[in-house]
Amino acid sequence: MNMNTEIAILLQECDTLKARLSSLRPLPMEALKKIEDALAIEYTYESNRIEGNTLTLQETELVVNEGVTIAGKSMREHLEAINHAEAIDYIKDFAHNDIEISERTIKEIHALILHGINRENAGRYRSVPVMISGSRHIPPQPYLIDKLMEDFILHFQEKKAEKVHPVLVAAYLHDELVRIHPFIDGNGRTSRLLMNLYLLRNGYVIVNLKGSNEAKLAYYTALEASHIEKHPEAFQKLVVEAEIASMRRYLSILGE
Repeated sequence: MNMNTEIAILLQECDTLKARLSSLRPLPMEALKKIEDALAIEYTYESNRIEGNTLTLQETELVVNEGVTIAGKSMREHLEAINHAEAIDYIKDFAHNDIEISERTIKEIHALILHGINRENAGRYRSVPVMISGSRHIPPQPYLIDKLMEDFILHFQEKKAEKVHPVLVAAYLHDELVRIHPFIDGNGRTSRLLMNLYLLRNGYVIVNLKGSNEAKLAYYTALEASHIEKHPEAFQKLVVEAEIASMRRYLSILGE
């Protein structure tokens, strides 16, 4: 079976799970808030762990919800947890309104991610060349970024107009934003949040890509295949499988 057929079968499963989830909505507000809060902490923990943050899941919860300072952990690690939690609130609010996703949206997500960490660059495209350690992909030169970002939003609109499956559009948003690498720092977190903003807007649940060494390697390998070899299928499959896992988990928490 080729990869595209595999992805098509997985997307059907996605749609079946989404239909099951939709049939349970609206969920009781109290139950929903508890589940959503717990999942948001897990997402913050994993997304930051991918980038090298050493806070544990429990420590992340204490920092975000209790305002606790963890001894031996840097100020930056505390801010990364707090900022990411705020950025999740932002994408949830954004998903429920009618504002179009634009470059401004991306810059606003990024500004939240680097708030208090890098004032000069928060919410601003980079003006210097960058290299990604451990990757063969060389991000575009800074003078190309404005045009690439403009094209990125146009291609996104085209995919929507062509009725491409929302989970594949979400994967594209992540994949392409990381490829362009428009920011000096925080590209990964911003890309994952943008992907999840689009998933939430389309009635799916947040995809939580894991930060374990094994999961991280699979994630980076799939992105590399897309950026170097122009084969986005492995990354698409990874995102669709992660969405299926997230929806199954959500349904199991609801006792389904």
